[in-house]
Amino acid sequence: MSFPRYPKYKPSGVEWLGDVPEGWEVKRIGYYFKERREKVSDKDYPALSVTKNGIVPQLDTAAKTDDGDNRKRVCSGDFVINSRSDRKGSSGASDLDGSVSLICTVLCPQEHVHTPFIHHLLRSQPFQEEFYRNGKGIVADLWSTNYSEMRNILLGMPPLPEQTAIAKFLDRETAKIDDLVAEQRRLMELLKEKRQAVISHAVTKGLNPRAPMKPSGIDWLGDVPQTWTVIKLGRAVFMQEGPGLRNWQFTDEGTRVICVTNITETGIDFTRLEKFISTEEYNSSYRHFTVQHGDVLLSSSGNSWGKVAIYEGEEDVILNTSTIRLNQSKDAPLNRDYIALLLQSDTVREQLGLAMTGSCQPNFGPTHLNSVMVAIPSTDEQAAIVAALKNETAELDALTAEAQRAIDLLQERRTALISAAVTGQIDVRDPSLNVREPGGSVPA
Repeated sequence: MSFPRYPKYKPSGVEWLGDVPEGWEVKRIGYYFKERREKVSDKDYPALSVTKNGIVPQLDTAAKTDDGDNRKRVCSGDFVINSRSDRKGSSGASDLDGSVSLICTVLCPQEHVHTPFIHHLLRSQPFQEEFYRNGKGIVADLWSTNYSEMRNILLGMPPLPEQTAIAKFLDRETAKIDDLVAEQRRLMELLKEKRQAVISHAVTKGLNPRAPMKPSGIDWLGDVPQTWTVIKLGRAVFMQEGPGLRNWQFTDEGTRVICVTNITETGIDFTRLEKFISTEEYNSSYRHFTVQHGDVLLSSSGNSWGKVAIYEGEEDVILNTSTIRLNQSKDAPLNRDYIALLLQSDTVREQLGLAMTGSCQPNFGPTHLNSVMVAIPSTDEQAAIVAALKNETAELDALTAEAQRAIDLLQERRTALISAAVTGQIDVRDPSLNVREPGGSVPA
C-alpha cells in the first residue's frame, strides 16, 4: 500500500515546496529562527564537528582550524548547517552545547518549532538543494550560503502537534532502514575479510594443500611451499613513486594525473577527482612518470593506503604524490596479476603497516615496499593461482556489489520518505497507520 495524502492542499507559491497541506503555514526561515552569532573559545565551549551524520564532538584536536575565540557558540537544540557548497549534507540539530567553525550557520529555534522535526526538514534533500542554490561565491564550483541569504527561504510548517507526529514517524522508520543498511554493511565487511583471507592463503600456501612445505624464516609468512623462493619484493618487480607535484602545477586540462583518490578497490575512478598538468610540462619534465597500460597502482598514504588497481586505459597519465606503480621486471619476472594479488595480501599489508611513518598522515614509499618479504612460486604456478582466485573473488565481488545495490536502494528510500513527509506529500499523522516494510514507493 502507499501512504495516504492529506485531504486538501493549497499552492505554496514556492517552487521547491509545490502544494502543501491546507493547514500548514508558509513563512520565511527568519520567522522561525534567529541566528546565533556569539563568538567563543573552544577552551570554554567544546569543539563540535558538523558532519553528514549530524553534530558530534570533535575529538581530533589536530583537525581544529579555528582555535581561540574564532568559533561560534552552539546551544543544545540549535540547528547547525555548514554554509559551504562542498560540504553539502553536513548539518543537524545539536543535543550538545559547544562551538563550531565560523563557516557554519547556527540557528536558534523560536516558538512553535519542534527540534526533531526541524532536524529532518532542514536535512531533507529538497531543502538542502534550495539552501545551497541561494549561495554566493566567486569560484564556479564553490560557494557559501550565509544567514542573510538563508533567512528568506520559505518553509512549509505544520502545526506543532503535527510536527511532533511527523518527527516520531520518521525517527521510527529511518531507524528501521538504518538497521537494514547496517546489516548490509556488516555483510560487506565479512565478504571483504573472506576475500582477503582467500588471497592471503593462496599467495603464501599455494593451491595444493598436500604440497611439501619449508620454513620461510619470516614470522608473518610461516611455512611456504618447498619450491617457492622467499625474497624482498624490490628484487622481483619494477616500482616507481609519483614525483610530488605542487598545487600550482595543476591546470584545467592537459595530461591527466592519477591521485590517491582515483585508486579504488574496483579500479581507477576519475569521477572522484580530476587533476591535470600542462602537456608541455609533461613532455619536458615528467614523461618518465608515465603510467603504462597494465601497471599495478598502489596508494601509499592516508586512510586509503594499500588500495590496489590495474591501469587498463590507453591515455597518457602520470602519477602524483603517494601513488606507486609496479609491473613485471625483466630481471625477476612476476606475473602482473600476481603482483596485484600480493599487494592485497595480509602478509604484505602487515609488513607495510609496521613500516609506515607519520602520525597524522601514515605513509610508506618504495624504500619500505622494497624491503617487504614475499614468497614467489614459479611462473606457471603464479598463473594457476591467478586463474583460481579470479573465479573465487569474482563470486565474492558479485555478492558485495549486490549488498551495495541494496544499500543504495535503502538510502534512496530513506531520502524519499523524509522528503515526502516533511513537505506534506504523505500524511503520517495516524498513529495506527499500518506502515509497510522499507522498499516500497513513496510519493514524490
